[in-house]
Amino acid sequence: MNIGVLALQGAFIEHEKVLDKLGVDYTELRQKSDLDTKLDGIILPGGESTVQGKLLRELDMFENIKEQIEDGLPVLATCAGMILLAKDIEDDDTKHLSTLPITVKRNAYGRQLGSFYTESDYEGLGEIPMTFIRAPFVAEAKPEVDVTAVVNDNIVGVEYKNQIAISFHPELDESTKIHERFLKMCESPTVAQA
Repeated sequence: MNIGVLALQGAFIEHEKVLDKLGVDYTELRQKSDLDTKLDGIILPGGESTVQGKLLRELDMFENIKEQIEDGLPVLATCAGMILLAKDIEDDDTKHLSTLPITVKRNAYGRQLGSFYTESDYEGLGEIPMTFIRAPFVAEAKPEVDVTAVVNDNIVGVEYKNQIAISFHPELDESTKIHERFLKMCESPTVAQA
């Protein structure tokens, strides 16, 4: 198995450490040619969604990644990654990959000082640690989207077809349950590969 980790900006190294811990191979996605590699899944890390979206376009990686996700390539999107996948961003006309039928609220908890840690229930995984850093949350999810985690009455985890999107940073906590769930999705023979 080979997981593509978007490595343009943000917390990609922390995701790679989790994959190392789980014994999974990965390819850093830094330029268009990296997308020629056979991928079983892709991780969109936290960071600055505006910067990541801009770099994806400038490096001519945007359409390829969007098409692979739309064709069924499993994706795990954390924090800024969730914003990249969202169809809509509240109070912002910016469009990124737009593969996930949700509306997100950026920096929903305020700036760095609004960061926090909690433990809460994630559908199918039980209680897991959740670290939020300048996190978004889902302001609205279409009926076909499965809500997997809610903290303080805000949706912080969703799953839709081949996409897992969460507001928090599982790569910063000891639990590997989110990554394991994603890797199971990557192993599924029913998922269409690009």
